[in-house]
Amino acid sequence: MGQWMHLRETVGSEIVWNSHDRNGEVWFTAKFDLLDFDVISTNNEDVAQSLRQILKAACRLNSDFLSKWKKYRIDTYLEFNRSWGLGSSSTLISCIAQWSDVNPYILLFNTLGGSGYDVACAQAEGPIVYQLGDNELHISHVDFEPNFIENLYFVFLGKKTDSAEARKHYYKHRANCNGALKHISDISEEIHTTRTLPDFEKCLIEHEKIISTSLHLKTVKEDLFHDYWGVVKSLGAWGGDFVLATSDRDPLTTKTYFRDQGLNTIFSYEELFLALPV
Repeated sequence: MGQWMHLRETVGSEIVWNSHDRNGEVWFTAKFDLLDFDVISTNNEDVAQSLRQILKAACRLNSDFLSKWKKYRIDTYLEFNRSWGLGSSSTLISCIAQWSDVNPYILLFNTLGGSGYDVACAQAEGPIVYQLGDNELHISHVDFEPNFIENLYFVFLGKKTDSAEARKHYYKHRANCNGALKHISDISEEIHTTRTLPDFEKCLIEHEKIISTSLHLKTVKEDLFHDYWGVVKSLGAWGGDFVLATSDRDPLTTKTYFRDQGLNTIFSYEELFLALPV
C-alpha cells in the first residue's frame, strides 16, 4: 500500500494541492504562490508549512523545478488509512522527488529527517535490506518467501507514533546502541534467510531484547501482550503503529486474541504485502 500523485499544468502562477484519503475524500487542501511558495490558503497550516518546506528544498536541489510560470494542480491519493503510519510522509517525499527529479534521500534529510529506510521502501518493488552509513547508504534487494508466511500477522495498535518524537528518544540513547549495531546487522542478514518459524522467532526475540536494552523501553510483548503465545515485534518507531505477530495457531484463534484486546485492524502477510493494489 502506498501513495500516488497526479499532476496537471494550466495557465497561472500558483500551486493548488489536494490530498485524498483512501476513500477519495479530501483531507488536506492548500494553495501556494510560485514566487516563494507562500501559503495563500489552507485547511491545515502545519501540514501546509511542512509541504512548503519540501517544495522549497526540492527547488534548491534542482533550480529548474517549478521555474515555469504555470498553475500546477496536484492531487495525491493514499491507499491506506492515514492513522496507520504506513508512510504517508515517505511516500510523499518519493513522489515529489520523482516530480522534481532530485535525490529522494537528500530531499528527506534536508526536510523531515529520519534514516531514509521508509523512502527506500516507498520506491522498492520487493523486500530490501537497508543500511545507512556515515556517508553512504546501502540497499540490497533480497528474497523473502519462507514457508511460514501464513503464520505472520500485522496488528495496528490503534495509535500513530510521532516519528519526530521517536527519533528524539533514539538520539538521546544513541550511545547505548553503538555496541549493538553489528549484532543487529547480523540478525537482519539472518532473518530473511530463516527457513523455520522457530528460527525466525528467535531472531525477533533477540532483536527486541537489544533494542529494549538500548532504548530503555519495555518490549511491546512485555508491555501489552505478556500472555500471547507467539512473538510480538515492534515495527518502525517503537511503541506505536503496527506490530508483527507470529502464531502457530489458526487465523481465527489468532485474530480473536487481538480483537479481545480491542485491536481490530489485523492483516495477514498476504493481505498487507502480497495483494498489492493495481
